[in-house]
Parts: sequence; C-alpha cells; structure tokens
Amino acid sequence: MSKPTPISGFPEWTPAQRMIEQFVLDRIRATFELYGFAPLETRSVEPLDQLLRKGETSKEVYLLRRLQADADGPAGDDALGLHFDLTVPFARYVLENAGKLQFPFRRYQIQKVWRGERPQEGRYREFLQADIDIVDRDTLPAHYEAEMPLVIGDALRSLPIPPVRIQVNNRKICEGFYRGIGLTDTEAALRAVDKLDKIGPAGVTELLASTAGASEAQAKAVLSLAEISSPDASFADAVRGLGVSDPLLDEGVAELAAVVETAAAHAPGLCVADLRIARGLDYYTGTVYETQMIGYERFGSICSGGRYDNLASSANVRFPGVGISIGVTRLLGLLFGAEALSVSRSVPTCVLVAVTAEEDRAASDAVAAALRSRGVPTEVSPSAVKFGKQIRYAERRGIPYVWFPGADGDEVKDIRSGEQVAASAGEWTPPRADLKPLVGPAGTGV
Repeated sequence: MSKPTPISGFPEWTPAQRMIEQFVLDRIRATFELYGFAPLETRSVEPLDQLLRKGETSKEVYLLRRLQADADGPAGDDALGLHFDLTVPFARYVLENAGKLQFPFRRYQIQKVWRGERPQEGRYREFLQADIDIVDRDTLPAHYEAEMPLVIGDALRSLPIPPVRIQVNNRKICEGFYRGIGLTDTEAALRAVDKLDKIGPAGVTELLASTAGASEAQAKAVLSLAEISSPDASFADAVRGLGVSDPLLDEGVAELAAVVETAAAHAPGLCVADLRIARGLDYYTGTVYETQMIGYERFGSICSGGRYDNLASSANVRFPGVGISIGVTRLLGLLFGAEALSVSRSVPTCVLVAVTAEEDRAASDAVAAALRSRGVPTEVSPSAVKFGKQIRYAERRGIPYVWFPGADGDEVKDIRSGEQVAASAGEWTPPRADLKPLVGPAGTGV
C-alpha cells in the first residue's frame, strides 16, 4: 500500500487526544443524566426529502449511494443522505415512536454528523455532537427554554476549558419586530442578520434589500435591533425604545427575559441577551442559543440550538421541542490547536509488570490479573530483557509504575521518583492521581 493522502475535515486524534475526548464525553454525559436526560442513538442516514428542506445547511448534505447505483440518481427509499445535525433525526424518531414515549420526553444523543463545508480550524466535515432535547405533545412550556442554558453551563463548567458565555435571543422578537416595520419575508431577514459577523452591516444591508425587499430605513431598523445586547433583562427597555409594536414581539421579549433571569440566578454571567443571534436553520421558532468560549470568540459558536414548534408533526398532532448541541469535535479541535489541554500520560496503563524470564511469564500474568481485578490498569512487559530496558519501555509509554515479581516477595517501583517498596498484588493500590490519566489545562502539571 502506498503512503495514503490525508483527507481534510475528517479528524483522527492521537491516543492522548482521544483519551481527552473520552474524558470530556464522560463529563458531558454525566451532567446530562443529572438533569434526567435519557440516552438515544439514531441511524446515520435520513431521507433526502427530509434533509433538503431544513434551511441553508441543505446544500452541505452528503448523499449516500451505492457504487453501482442507477445512473439516473437515487429515488424512493434509496434517496438517502448522512444527517447534518441530530435534531432532524430526533424529530423523525419522535414521530415514529410517539406511542411508546412518555412526554415530555427528555433525551441526550452523542453521535457523529456530517457536513460538506470547507474544512478550517474548528470546522470539520465529520464531527461529534452532544445534544439534549425536550419535546412534548401539542404544547411545550417556555420554562424548558430557560432550562437549556443551565444544563449546558453545568456541563461545560465541569470541563478543564476556558469559561463560556451563552448568547441568547428569541426568534419571536426578530419576527415580530420585522413585521412591525413592514417586512413580510421574515425568514430571509433572519438569514441575512445571521451573516452579520461574516459580512458586516453594509453586507447585511445589501442582503436585506436583495432577499427580503427591505428599504434603507427598514434595514437600518433591523440593524438597530441587532445591536442590542445586555447581560440582564434591561434589553427589553432597549427594544421598546425602538418604537416598534407587535404582539409577537412582546411575547418574545417576555420569554427571553425569563431565560436571562433564570440563568442569572443559577450562574451569574453565564447568559447574555444578544439580539443579533439568529441561527441559520429555518425550523427555530423561539429562543435560540449560541455559545462562545472566552478567548476563542473569533471562531464563533461551540454550542448552539433553539426552540422549534413545527419540525415534528403528524396529522393534527404536533411535538414542539427545544434543544441545544455541544460541538464536541469543534471545541476540542480549537483547544488541541492551541495546545491548551493536556493529559498526564498517553496510555491508560498505570503499572507495567516486569518479566524475569520468559519461562516465568505466567507469574507476571498472574500479578497483572490480580491488579486488574482491583481496577488497576496493568500490562505485562513485552519481553524478558534486562530490567533497565523494561523500565525504559515504561518511561517511553508514560507508565508510572513497574512491578517486579520475586520468589521472596514482589516489589513495585515509582520510576519517576525512584522509590521502590515491597508490595502485594492483592493489596497494593496506587495513589488516586496515578490510577487513571488526568486531564487538565496545559501547564497545570496533570
């Protein structure tokens, strides 16, 4: 096999990075379960007709086809694509299994998704997301929208990462305001505002005119709304100060104020009302969330989501929901690129059991089995070379302890300090800090 050519956008972490990723996933999963979310995994593919009507991400869907597929293209059950998020497949799952679920249904889902976008730092074509959603039948109380930031705040605070700030807005504020100033194509206006950070006010003004039919005065009003930002409910006064009236606008202001106030009571500084946040996906109808990691703001959001009312419906029954997703691969990719995370060793092994001679390997295997039975990650030396070489093997792999079986009793050596003591495999336990690799910010000595 010739040397393979790397494929951009499909990250493959080193073993040390993978251990950090697993640590992160364990912490996130634990927080989700503390809040009562149950695990779920859905298939990787969905019908194209479902994927291709969910906003601008539609153009990034990967088509799934057989090598010998019909030249005329996929049709019917064969028209499948890889899912680009976990919300669309979750909505489909709810519709298919509504009779078996208890509502409100709280689920978390940690899976890979695929998007055909241009790879760059923090953005990939294959990546891992960690989602939570709450759905109910017919109606979903707004207090669930206030709960989302609490869960995410706790999950991200449990990780050795920089602090985060969750930016929140409400689509009802935007849509009500746009209607109040006479704009009828509110979705086009929302998509234009969603590009504000990328193309700036002048670019958004042009886009509003060309796609939403906005006049110069209407575009100016839209940008004035987008400039409002507040760490508390005072944003409501700024919105009212723009002099626009609409019932949907008032409803959105009240809902967003509740989100911000609830978050402030739980974790001061966690949330900020930022009325430029729009989210590009068409299915959001209420509160929307974007999360920035302090010091990494230029890379955009690492966690986002929102309220949706019409994504899952069957006949006369609707299943409104609210969800938020942590971009795990995105988050880690940014931190790995900055060398901001470290792990205390690159293998899970805590103890290497030395082999005195090949004919004595069974004795070393027995020691390893005894240590493993007590939860101590252990491996046996690959060869019965001189002890000095076996110790150097452990050093190269980052294994902190070497165990020496002996006819007159065993000894274990901490190869970092050089301390060597008598030990029994049925009783000896390493310090808690050595039992498993420790993950922490780079430079903290973990």
